[in-house]
Amino acid sequence: MIRTFATGFRRSAKRVGIDYHWLSCLATIVILYLTPLAAVAGDKPVQSKRPAISSNRWQEDWSVLADPALRPQPLDRLKYIPLSGSGPDTYVSFGATVRERFESNSAPGFGIGGVRRDNYLIQRAQLHIDLNLFKDWQVFTQFEDDRAFGKKNIGSADADQLDLRLAFLGYSHDFDAGTFKARIGRQDFAFDLQRFVSSRDGPNVRQSFDAIWADWETASWRFIGFVSQPVQYRDAEPFDDTSSGDFRFSTLRVERLVLGGNELSAYYSLYQRQNAHYLDASGEEDRHIFDSRFAGKHDEIDWDIEGMGQFGSVGDKDIRAWAFGARAGYTLDDVAWMPRIGLQFDIASGDHRAGDHVVGTFNPLFPNGYYFALAGYTGYANIIHLKPSLTVKPTDKMTLTGALGLQWRQTTQDAIYVQPNQPLSGTAGGGGAWSGAYAQVRLDYAFTPNLSGAIEAVHFEAGNAIKNAGGRNGNYVGAQLGFAW
Repeated sequence: MIRTFATGFRRSAKRVGIDYHWLSCLATIVILYLTPLAAVAGDKPVQSKRPAISSNRWQEDWSVLADPALRPQPLDRLKYIPLSGSGPDTYVSFGATVRERFESNSAPGFGIGGVRRDNYLIQRAQLHIDLNLFKDWQVFTQFEDDRAFGKKNIGSADADQLDLRLAFLGYSHDFDAGTFKARIGRQDFAFDLQRFVSSRDGPNVRQSFDAIWADWETASWRFIGFVSQPVQYRDAEPFDDTSSGDFRFSTLRVERLVLGGNELSAYYSLYQRQNAHYLDASGEEDRHIFDSRFAGKHDEIDWDIEGMGQFGSVGDKDIRAWAFGARAGYTLDDVAWMPRIGLQFDIASGDHRAGDHVVGTFNPLFPNGYYFALAGYTGYANIIHLKPSLTVKPTDKMTLTGALGLQWRQTTQDAIYVQPNQPLSGTAGGGGAWSGAYAQVRLDYAFTPNLSGAIEAVHFEAGNAIKNAGGRNGNYVGAQLGFAW
């Protein structure tokens, strides 16, 4: 399977004219990590308590490597560099993440707008330095370089030359009554299933915030508050990303564990943006957001239910928008491959009448870009979405998912929206409610704790509303390889 990935990426790189010599260097590191630990450390088994690699690298605690016996992997000396005389909790840790994804899309934006087939390679490379001081303090810095080789239309979420993605000072202390945490600086955060507030891991460029964050945690309660300026990305030159008071996002959130380990949460957010543009409004946007969620698991059944209401104004018009998402599944634990039968339902409001001084189009805020499928054909606005799925695990390292998605518009007076939240030209006010259906197949494989791969294929059968606007069916194939050290 590794050979298949490498061959596919090499051919894809050649197709888009990329010098792929550097991949051999990455492959060398990958081979080292594919080598069983017993072969590296000898026949004696190692009782490792190494932290799991996280998508948020700043959450990893490498202080366990203070024990030299837990350093069997190459370059472990750089994962834990103690600062002399300060104890095991004061150390510096280096790390890196590389993600390569080849994508082929036969109809970006359903072919409306001039772009037909698009084959390209997106690359995300990250390097971080994690300084931990006396257990309570953390200074985390991460640099990121994002490239889109051969992509015809490059947006702000596709490419960003070398820039500062994260740089914050963190504090955490355990008191008798609970734990207090705070961060100040450039950071990221994501809520729940990342329907509306995400770190945007699906596209190439992740979302960061210049923010002040604080939370208080007890056994069953958690209180969170932050004020932030979302980072705006530019690809003109290195280190040109910025944030300003023209775009602000602030939140108060409360979480509680109920009925065992089930999660109940609610939050209020204020989303403020200058020069906002919608089909039926433009100007200064002040959006008040109320969200609640209940998620959990009982025996073989799991569920996640979330609802959001949005109020406020855009220019001289009022906002009245809402959304609801639910996901549930039943896992047969005692059956081979542990099949999970899932059902997902989503609905988000659209604008019902142009010129009525009310904006009904739901704003998905900071969507992750692949909530429905990695292809990202449609966005989370003016939509009704129903998706049955089946997920199996042939091995502990392999996950295979098949799904069928059905989509309608919540109102035909508003447009069909594509990622991230753009109205599809020619669809507002015309055609029927039916948007289309898609079939999705995805394979995930964890080669090692450091190396993972994924392949996803999607076929979207466009409805008449899209075809009448000049659109067509879409086919998407993506192959991804990710390495984290």
